[in-house]
Amino acid sequence: MGNLVAIVGRPNVGKSTLFNRLTQTRQAIVDDEAGTTRDRQYGKCEWGGRLFSVVDTGGWIVNSDDVFEEEIRKQVTVAVDEADLVLFLVDIKNGLTDLDVEVGRILRRSATPVILVANKMDTFDLQYGAAEFYSLGLGDPVCISAANGSGSGDLLDVVASKLGDKPDEEADDNIPRFAVIGRPNVGKSSIVNAFIGEDRHIVTDIAGTTRDSIYTRYNKFGFDFYLVDTAGIRKKGKVEEDLEFYSVMRSIRSIENSDVCVLMLDATRGIESQDMNIVSLVLKNQKGLVVVVNKWDLIEDRSATVMRNYEDAIRRRLEPFSDFPIVFTSAVSKQRIMKVLEQAKDVYLHRQQRVSTGKLNAEMLPLIESYPPPSMKGKYIKIKYCMQLQGPVVPSFIFFANLPQYVKEPYKRFLENKIREKWNFSGTPINIFIRQK
Repeated sequence: MGNLVAIVGRPNVGKSTLFNRLTQTRQAIVDDEAGTTRDRQYGKCEWGGRLFSVVDTGGWIVNSDDVFEEEIRKQVTVAVDEADLVLFLVDIKNGLTDLDVEVGRILRRSATPVILVANKMDTFDLQYGAAEFYSLGLGDPVCISAANGSGSGDLLDVVASKLGDKPDEEADDNIPRFAVIGRPNVGKSSIVNAFIGEDRHIVTDIAGTTRDSIYTRYNKFGFDFYLVDTAGIRKKGKVEEDLEFYSVMRSIRSIENSDVCVLMLDATRGIESQDMNIVSLVLKNQKGLVVVVNKWDLIEDRSATVMRNYEDAIRRRLEPFSDFPIVFTSAVSKQRIMKVLEQAKDVYLHRQQRVSTGKLNAEMLPLIESYPPPSMKGKYIKIKYCMQLQGPVVPSFIFFANLPQYVKEPYKRFLENKIREKWNFSGTPINIFIRQK
């Protein structure tokens, strides 16, 4: 169970720079998957053996030139509600502003631990300017320069010590964990209540590291699963529901803690940019995906053709990842509710699926022979052998080639599509690695 660290502060104090500084080490290792550029405001950071998620609250404001104080106040409130730790960024060069004082007041009142970070200490003598920030009443400022990296190690040490060594209480690993995610008001609570029914067969509540329990275990209808605590089950925030940043913050935890995410869409509204943000979080964390189109009972024309068109539209929006189940439901009339659980369970099983090396080579090598990777700079690329890696949670396949650096993204996608045609990996992302043979 990861911790969530939020970066807050007024505009132009360097939130994005600090965010990039904290998450870059990891981004260098992880491939840049298609479609992850939209969510540059969320990433992971590893320090001293601890892995935590970092959220840059500034990235969610659409019009960042004239950010109203109200917007910033909302953001800080959300960050305080949702994060385990808040980094409050101030600017040594500009000194203390009224807005800083206002943000400081909100943070002092909250129970969430706060680290005051004085940024833009680009030269050493600037650190004496940090003294005025003591008046915020948030303890010693940590002086850093996000731009050139000085002080970031010290900052991460403080972060790690503040997050403390919380024992990770894990749910039983052989039981699928489903999270219901989506924008506000798409019917998450209704579908969760439909799953649970009034006769709650709750076996256990595992106290997680968040402020309330994360997993609730159900065994009903022949299913045994954990439902990951989502926005619908937890307290409604004091923030207006329409804040895009709010629903993304809410979703991060649920997504990270689940195996399969059930993304709820509103049939009357279709797929919107905020849904795309949430989907990219799912793919970034490489979780399984089931898309549920809820409120289907409100659509007048529910014919098969309309349904098919709707499906195609959704898959087109989520390309290149288009191999996932879509279920049309109505949480109110409980139509096809069971189907959602069945699909989620299937996706969970697809994630566990192992293809034997013999079968994989027998299928893939003739295909590769017929459609080899395009030659680059007059060099021919040969792939002689492939296998599925045994360790990772996400199905991962490794192809050994003489010139792996020349195998580009479109060919990897071709390999992935061929694997999907032959074996059922519906709903789960697949990793394709090309390595030196």
